[in-house]
Amino acid sequence: MLRIANLSLPLDYSDTDLSAAAARKLKLPQKALSGVQLVKKSVDARDKGDVHFVITADVRVKDENDVLRRLKPGVAERVITKPAKPLPKPGFTRPPVVVGAGPAGLFAALTLARSGANPILIERGKSVEERTRDVETMREKGVLDPESNVQFGEGGAGTFSDGKLTTGTKSPLIRTVLSAFVEHGAPEDILYSAKPHIGTDILKNVVASIRREIIRLGGTVMFSTRLTALIVRGEHIEGVTVQQDGQSREILTDSVLLAIGHSARDTMQSLFNQGVIMVQKPFAMGVRIEHPQSLIDRSQYGSAAGHPALGAAPYKLAVRTPDGRGAYTFCMCPGGEVMAAASQPGGLCVNGMSYRARDGVNANAALLVGVRPEDFGDDHPLAGFVWQRSIEQAAFRTGGGGFKAPVQRVEDFLAGRASARLGDIQPTYRPGVTPADLRACLPEFIIEDLKLGIRQMDRQLRGFAHPDAVMTGVETRSSSPVRLPRTPLMTAERLDGLFPVGEGAGYAGGIVSAAVDGIEAARAALERSSL
Repeated sequence: MLRIANLSLPLDYSDTDLSAAAARKLKLPQKALSGVQLVKKSVDARDKGDVHFVITADVRVKDENDVLRRLKPGVAERVITKPAKPLPKPGFTRPPVVVGAGPAGLFAALTLARSGANPILIERGKSVEERTRDVETMREKGVLDPESNVQFGEGGAGTFSDGKLTTGTKSPLIRTVLSAFVEHGAPEDILYSAKPHIGTDILKNVVASIRREIIRLGGTVMFSTRLTALIVRGEHIEGVTVQQDGQSREILTDSVLLAIGHSARDTMQSLFNQGVIMVQKPFAMGVRIEHPQSLIDRSQYGSAAGHPALGAAPYKLAVRTPDGRGAYTFCMCPGGEVMAAASQPGGLCVNGMSYRARDGVNANAALLVGVRPEDFGDDHPLAGFVWQRSIEQAAFRTGGGGFKAPVQRVEDFLAGRASARLGDIQPTYRPGVTPADLRACLPEFIIEDLKLGIRQMDRQLRGFAHPDAVMTGVETRSSSPVRLPRTPLMTAERLDGLFPVGEGAGYAGGIVSAAVDGIEAARAALERSSL
């Protein structure tokens, strides 16, 4: 296979057009190509009058050496496919335990199951049968309309959100992760799209399919189960204590892969009380900002906006601020919705998601400012959680209770006045909103950097400072404020057999990076088991 990059093709190109462009690049007749496979496809919209695709493709030809001899260096390169590194053989005396079923935990458990290790996956979430019973109870109590159509896959998507798979990390395991998603029902375009996306509606079934494979391979999934303690002897793990259906039980094991995510504050507190080493780390906080998707499309694509090959336009913005913190957008959801993400009573935080079609009226993104450990107000390792919690509680109060979110028009926010009403852009946050002043729930330094950020971002993306754009508070959980230090063998410091994994442990910043970390931790546990 020969790989060629920077093929420019129109938005309505066909497979024949792609083959012809590849042949021209290789200076071959089109019939000399025996196959063309997409590797990467991105949109080049720098010139709004010429929006087009830029493609990298792998091409099969009869004599690669002859073709390469005739081309200038750099036009094409030979693709050398390395065989996947085989999984170490398991040598566990007892099944390894994976705690958490987000990206890190699910891929750790899948890797262990494929090795034949028969992992036990502990998941706080409920099974489909349990959640179906919950829906029926809510209908009986009048919380849900009797005719409402509520559907669940087998297990929720949880921290996977809507399956945005962009990542800044570099790892050969990224392809492993994407391929696993496709194998379990994700669309194949995630394998070559520059900004791959699955969608909440598809992702929940993909997650369920991966879980079923874990079970089919000999793994066990424990729903509605919470880790309450580690069983430790000296500096070695000997098992875990869990709570399930009101009952406490012990699971003996010498390998625990801890993938609890960035919001399991009670579990973190319990682990800290047991002596697990933790340190503060920086993260970011802010709001969700919503604009009409049509505005974003026009700003990004010009006259090409609305072309069926393009879909809803994304954006990614970042600016510097005088205090060095910076403001940036994160987890942008074209045609999406702002979602409730609170996990504790009396506190409110938000997130965003999109369905596969991305056909909602609004676009939304997290608009964040960097925060530092010195902002936490205390040097305790868990002070970041306490600070997060205080801001979420302030947001709950500002929204008026009942999980209504405080919102503010951008024009009012920039002018430093509370919003008394909303404009033409209506928020998508479903529990309801309360026009307010976000200064009541966010620190002053975040407010000031958000103001600077919005004004500068408007120069990068016309309309970002639209007067009626809606800011919904608060987005506090972009990542964990805590890191669990680990050794080069991926075990926790001074606690052999505990593998801190993923975002909650401070080692990932999205679905793909968390999944990769889960695979690497599973491999490390397998190698340790065979020593």
